[in-house]
Parts: sequence; C-alpha cells; structure tokens
Amino acid sequence: MTIGTFDRARLETALIKGLPDLVAEVRDRLAEHWPDYAAFLDTDRDAVVKPAELFVHRLLDMSIANLKSPEQTMFESADETVRRVFEEIGRLQLREGNDLTRLLTAFQLGARVAWRHVAATALRLDFAPDNLAALADSVFVFVNQLSFSAANGYLQEQIDDAMARERRREDLANLLLSGRAGTEAIRTAAQQAAWRIPATAAVVIYGDSDQEPSGTLVARLEPGALPIRRNAVVVGAIVPEPSGPGRRLQLSRELAGMGAVVGNSVALAQLPRSLEIARIAVRLRNTGVLTDDPVFADEHLDALIVWRDEALVAALREEMLAPLAGETEAARERLAETLASWLRHFGDRQAIAHELSIHPQTVRYRMARLRALYGDRLDDPESRARLFLALEWAGP
Repeated sequence: MTIGTFDRARLETALIKGLPDLVAEVRDRLAEHWPDYAAFLDTDRDAVVKPAELFVHRLLDMSIANLKSPEQTMFESADETVRRVFEEIGRLQLREGNDLTRLLTAFQLGARVAWRHVAATALRLDFAPDNLAALADSVFVFVNQLSFSAANGYLQEQIDDAMARERRREDLANLLLSGRAGTEAIRTAAQQAAWRIPATAAVVIYGDSDQEPSGTLVARLEPGALPIRRNAVVVGAIVPEPSGPGRRLQLSRELAGMGAVVGNSVALAQLPRSLEIARIAVRLRNTGVLTDDPVFADEHLDALIVWRDEALVAALREEMLAPLAGETEAARERLAETLASWLRHFGDRQAIAHELSIHPQTVRYRMARLRALYGDRLDDPESRARLFLALEWAGP
C-alpha cells in the first residue's frame, strides 16, 4: 500500500480515543512492580494526557517519514515540545526520589503495551503490512527517544541539584566565617545545605601544591567538609569535629602533600578565630618556621604567639642578642648555640656537651664568656625567658 492510503486522520482519531484503555492497561501492568507509577497514572490522569497525545502525533509523523524514506535512520531528535515534556518527567523522578533504571524499564513496558494497542487499532482499520512495519519502527524508536529525553532530564536535575547544594554549602561556609550570623541563621543555612551541625569545627587552608589542582583538594576530605572558595578557587575547607576519635590521623592522611594547615578546633561561633590562626600558621609554614605536613596549629601555639608579629620577634632578637654584636660571626654562632642549649638544659653542663658534641670544658669556657657579656641577666628569670624566646624562635 502506498503512502497515499495511510489514513492518518482516521488512525489518529482512533488512537487518541483509545488512550484511556491504553493508560489503564499500562497502569495495571505497572501495579505489581511499580505501584508508585501506577498510582501516578490513577491520580494524575491530566498530567498523562498531554504526553500521551504528543506521543500519538509524533508517532504518526515518524511513521509517514519512514514510509517516504525507509532507508533513512529513524533515530532523529524528537521535537522540542516532546523533548521538554519528557525531560521534565525525568527531572520529576529525581525530585521524588525514584531510580532512573526503574523509570526506563517502565518506559519499555509502556512501549510494548502501546505497540499492541497501535497494532490492534491499525489492523482494525485495515492498514497494510508496510504501514504496520512503519508504525512498529516508529513506536520503538520514539520510545527510545523519549527514554533518552527523560534520562537526560534526570541527569540534568542531578547536576543542577548538586550545583545548588554546593552553592548552599559555600554560602554556609561564608556565613560561618563572617562572624555575624546568629544561631538561627546558621541552623537554617545548615538545613538548606544538608549539613549536620557539629559541636566543634576547624578551618583548613591549603598551601601551594604542584601535585594537583586546588579544585580537587576538597574532594579528598570527608563529605561533611564545607568548601571555602575565593574567586571561584577552592582555598580551604571547614571540617567538622577535627578533634574527634581518630580524626587527626584521618586528616593527616587526607591532607598529606597539600601544604595544608589545620586551624585549632573551636565552637562554630569562633571559626573566624580559627581562620585567623590558620592564616598565621600558613605564613610560618611558607617561611619555613613550621615544617609539618600537614600543620596542626594547636600543636604550635607557642610559635604562633611568638611569630604573630615578625617585627616584634626581630626587635626582641636584636635586643637580647646585642651583647654578642662585638664577636666575630663564627663566635656569635657558637655562643648563641651554647646559650640556647644552656637555657634548654637548665645549666646542665654534661647535657649541653652531649647535645653540642663538645667537651664539657669547652662548655665551661663558652659560658664564662657569655657571663662576661651578659652579666647578671643570665641569673634573672625574666631575662632568661626573653633570651629563650629570642634564641628558640630564630627562624629557618
């Protein structure tokens, strides 16, 4: 039979008239394994009618095109309206928590039911075999297209949802670091970001790393970490419960090789302070004062206190080491080394000699010279403390 005998209008009218029966059979077939889909077909008939009518119109368009050029592939794109309708169906499935595989399997079941109804209707209207073949091709190719559109909508919804969640997590991190948010604002933002509020947290700042791009660093932390971004670049994270059982070892493994600094563990309201301390520690790590990998700031609070202001450290060293200024450079180094060891070992000559690998008599000689230079200050507790700071934190 030629295309001229393909009575589209009569077949279209009959198929649309039979849609209620088709939908009812699909519902019954879905009821056993997909009761939620079956319930949807029962309760949302109006939402089903439009896609079903679009299916009929497009099916017949494709069948006629197939009769005109049967040698051409039928894998053409569905029109924009159909594509959008079924992409929205896919998006809806994700929003309702349904699995994509279930949706596509249900589509295949629907395709088989649809083909039986289309074939029965076409035979009743005396359609010829070549027209039935064109209809068969169209049914299954079109269902594949609809499945693709629904799957694409499902995946796009996943991407959009992930991006929105990530933005909410970044907004929450910024809120926590602002120091201006109240408890209720934090609770609301945390709920929107699906973040469980911890009792304590700490700021992690990433140092320079040539091993991997900064955008991948936060991925190595546990899912509860909130990314901190500046100018679209990940510069750090907020990690929950950093002092919990096993957490320090876990963070050490996750952050190894990144040049990272972990600020001290604080209540959420004090996170800006943790950030400030972490920034000081990053500076000291970059200048070689701290060398751990990663650096845990709470293990170096003495260094952070001393080195918070480099100008003050320099002034202290200049003042306390001034008596050595008249010595040669080599002598200054030997005397400073001996004085530092003397302070560490509370004057124990044997311990000093062992640490410096020199004879105790040499220790005695050097200390005599130091007493000549410093006088009574070596017996003054406050002066000894200042000397210790000046010598112990001499920098790299």
